[in-house]
Amino acid sequence: MLMPSIFREDLFDNFMEDFAFPSFNNVDRTLYGKNAKNLMKTDVKETEGEYVVDIDLPGFKKDEIRMQLTNGNLTVTAAKGLDKEEKNEDGKYIRRERYAGSMSRSFYVGEHVKEEDIHPKYENGILTFHLPKEEKKAVEQKAHYISIEG
Repeated sequence: MLMPSIFREDLFDNFMEDFAFPSFNNVDRTLYGKNAKNLMKTDVKETEGEYVVDIDLPGFKKDEIRMQLTNGNLTVTAAKGLDKEEKNEDGKYIRRERYAGSMSRSFYVGEHVKEEDIHPKYENGILTFHLPKEEKKAVEQKAHYISIEG
């Protein structure tokens, strides 16, 4: 279906699909549009005392990922570059589809979360960390009387 550009799609995105080109199953494009390569796919699971966050970052190394907590906002940034001067003795690249660039995603986690509360772990292309829930303060049931003059 053709959609106007206000939905982050080009009006002519599907124009060339009718011609006899080899078809590729591009699920990410249909689900997330042309900006899918820049999107950090994230799962957030709520447990009794915390939130568990899993972010897919395939192909990144641990030292290419940064996390920053500022004023209750947690920002996860991943950056990767391709060496353009890379020489290959076997031939030249005809097509390169692996991602190169940077992506970032921010979450509001609350003012109660401190850096020492977050313990991130990066394993098999998935960044996992736990965020504590804000402890609910008990409401004081204290009678407040208003003085009456007279």
